[in-house]
Amino acid sequence: MNVLVVGNGGREHAIAWKLAQSKLVKRVYCAPGNAGTALCAENVALDILDNAALADFAEREHIDLTVIGPEAPLLNGAVDAFEERGLAVFGPTKRCAMLEGSKVFAKRLMQKHGIPTGRAQVLDDAQEALSFIEKHPWARVIKAEGLAQGKGVYVCDTLEEAQRAIEELMVERRFGDAGARILAEERLSGREVSVLALSDGTTVRALLPAQDHKRAYDQDRGPNTGGMGAYAPARLTGEERAEVLTRVLEPTIRAMREEGAPYKGVLYAGLMLTPEGIRVLEFNCRFGDPETQPILALLDSDLFSLLESCATGTLAKQQVTFREGAACCVVLASGGYPNAYEKGRRIHGLTEASALEDLVVFHAGTRKEGSGAVTDGGRVLGVTGTGSDIQRAVENAYLGVSRIYFDRMHYRRDIGKAAVQELKEEAR
Repeated sequence: MNVLVVGNGGREHAIAWKLAQSKLVKRVYCAPGNAGTALCAENVALDILDNAALADFAEREHIDLTVIGPEAPLLNGAVDAFEERGLAVFGPTKRCAMLEGSKVFAKRLMQKHGIPTGRAQVLDDAQEALSFIEKHPWARVIKAEGLAQGKGVYVCDTLEEAQRAIEELMVERRFGDAGARILAEERLSGREVSVLALSDGTTVRALLPAQDHKRAYDQDRGPNTGGMGAYAPARLTGEERAEVLTRVLEPTIRAMREEGAPYKGVLYAGLMLTPEGIRVLEFNCRFGDPETQPILALLDSDLFSLLESCATGTLAKQQVTFREGAACCVVLASGGYPNAYEKGRRIHGLTEASALEDLVVFHAGTRKEGSGAVTDGGRVLGVTGTGSDIQRAVENAYLGVSRIYFDRMHYRRDIGKAAVQELKEEAR
């Protein structure tokens, strides 16, 4: 089988890496890819927002399955374009991708179908928004309504912080039209966890729960980012996993089907485990980044078979299995990220890190230059360690980090550390 992976981030490197391991897969292409995907796939210089060019390539190269990685081409209708030509493709249609593309769409769907979520108010005017948050102290999470590369969410401690968030989104337009409309949401307390699931429109198969680390700095300080690291499996009891499946994942897939938009692909549920029960914080319509890296590092099942079954409506025949142990991904970012940063910094130590046992270095914002690689984005690498438990996985990840260097390299030093501490306390 020939496979095309669309995208150029750490998520796409992890997907291409895992697909290349399948006995069913003959050749993997990645469009446009990065310096890492070039190690396990053939990079192709295609515009991920040019649906015709992507579909033309799939037809010309006899691609048996195309996997759409990022949200932008999904919301651009890439899956719709492929399906119109009868080409096998993994990912939700444009309408289904609105679960991520419009926080208002997602919130209203949850409210209509009884999927547990926090209170929220849709606001279209800056002055109206400022007045609302002043009168409603519960509304301290300010979200851009549209896509903002994972950075359009402000979790505020004070009224002043919420006011500043509204100014940035609606007045200064930091994220352009994505912030023209906002949601003022209830700030929930509890333990956060991400659960990704595969679906063919009817059947749902949950993957390992993962824990993302969104804030830029240690101890969850600083601005939100696309994700500074993640580990899997996150702590979730059997009862909690069952509740996520029956109260969130299956009802959402059922709701989309009832709305006339069967959801095929990955459904990512960002959840808060509150004292009152599970609440949905957000939905994403694709594999999370960096959650994908530790999840796929532990996946035992054949990824190609799983993704193809979603595209062909045969997921009920598949079971998803994972190896024992844990995995931890530490993101190495460019200095200044998530704000302004420079590109073109030479990356040192990749060979040394990649030679370590129980470690995979996934490339995100990189490009080839000569015989090596240079930085080409905000999040540069996802150094992913595996181990028999979370402590060993974290140790292996940071051992890999210690081998790598580029000018102004920034990373969090506490990815997975809370889970390690919990493990130690349970052992006492």
